[in-house]
Amino acid sequence: MTIPNIITLLRFFLVPGVVFALLTGEYGWAFAGFLAAGISDGVDGFIARHFDQRTELGAYLDPIADKLLLVSVFVVFGYMMELPLWLVMAVVSRDALIVGGVLLANVMGHPVAMKPLLVSKANTLVQILLALLVLAELAFGYSSGAVRISLIIATGLLTVASGAAYLVAWIKHMGGYAESDTEGR
Repeated sequence: MTIPNIITLLRFFLVPGVVFALLTGEYGWAFAGFLAAGISDGVDGFIARHFDQRTELGAYLDPIADKLLLVSVFVVFGYMMELPLWLVMAVVSRDALIVGGVLLANVMGHPVAMKPLLVSKANTLVQILLALLVLAELAFGYSSGAVRISLIIATGLLTVASGAAYLVAWIKHMGGYAESDTEGR
């Protein structure tokens, strides 16, 4: 168990705290918890890379912790009517599609390498910016108007593009196994 893995595990505990703070109207605490999670994500990555503490466990835990926080916040924002439900459904469905594809490939004995695509990294960045903006608006009582709308549209487009890119990559991956499985028959 490395220091980055411990930091990542601690980030899991921030998720219920941020959700609870949002649901109870403690928006300043929700903003602070989300920001702390983001900072800790940077810190654990820095330590892992610069002190050679990268692990396979960390390679799985880190994105799970990030996605758990983002998806939880987006679901709560949908419940609070701070984000449109179509966007929340798109974000959750995309992540469910990816997890389902990875699990199915593993069950079928053809594991998928966990490598984020560039469009996925852009999608995650825009999702984080949107979540931070909404949290800041709630915590500090201001409205960003057109900026929020632009981030909602960008998040929607990137979520669909990222989901489609992963689906295409998964089909190619699984198709390669289907071709090799039938060659000997």
